[in-house]
Amino acid sequence: MSENQNLLAEQRRSLILDEVRRRGGVRVNELTRKLGVSDMTVRRDLDALARQGVLEKVHGGAVPVVEASTHEPGFEAKSGLELTAKEDIARSAAELVAPGTAIALSGGTTTYALAHHLLDVPDLTVVTNSVRVADVFHAAQRTTGPRQGAATVVLTGGVRTPSDSLVGPVADQAIGALHFDVLFLGVHGISVEAGLSTPNLAEAETNRRLVQSARRVVVVADHTKWGTVGLSSFASLEQVDTLVTDAGLPRAARAEISEHLRRLVVAGDSGESVAAEDS
Repeated sequence: MSENQNLLAEQRRSLILDEVRRRGGVRVNELTRKLGVSDMTVRRDLDALARQGVLEKVHGGAVPVVEASTHEPGFEAKSGLELTAKEDIARSAAELVAPGTAIALSGGTTTYALAHHLLDVPDLTVVTNSVRVADVFHAAQRTTGPRQGAATVVLTGGVRTPSDSLVGPVADQAIGALHFDVLFLGVHGISVEAGLSTPNLAEAETNRRLVQSARRVVVVADHTKWGTVGLSSFASLEQVDTLVTDAGLPRAARAEISEHLRRLVVAGDSGESVAAEDS
């Protein structure tokens, strides 16, 4: 996108829409720099495009309208969604991590939030196929320097997806040779019928390997993921030990989910934080 203050509104909006679709989402401040126009102008353009139904406004920017099970938003597009819910989920999920254990963190913005809460848990071994998650731990070590009890991080390698996950044969082979105590898994969608799903076929296979290599599977997913179905399913609800979600999940959905997995943790809900475990 070239910087040009004299672009007609129609041309400018066409460029914005192309950028949103190409990248899976953009932020307002990025568009103001690229287009050389004011913040207010960009927001008016986003309003107009949202009214046309061709994109969806989110906090600080816009993402494409999800029209198919194959659509995969980029990491930046997803990072501005449900921030409070993700932080609540990350805080609750971190309480499930014991010092000295081997854990795995899949790709995703919720596992990225969780990684920040694990920096002070001593002697962890962290296996991840997420570039963003690995960066959290490496950045902490660069800032504080070598310290006793810092996490050992294993990055799987593989082909990078729009959500900055590493997938494919290289990642699958690396994960298949490992065994970890707990897997914290972010998902694109979760439902009773489809289980856990993703729009990316290669990511689905890598997630299957993660599930197979874990003693316990903990899914971290905000309430908007409930009822969403991606192109490929990679695990059933019965393969999940714990789901950590947020208080936005409806009561009816909580009851339905609890019939299919061992434990449901509703973060940020003082009235009902943990559902009873199935026997």
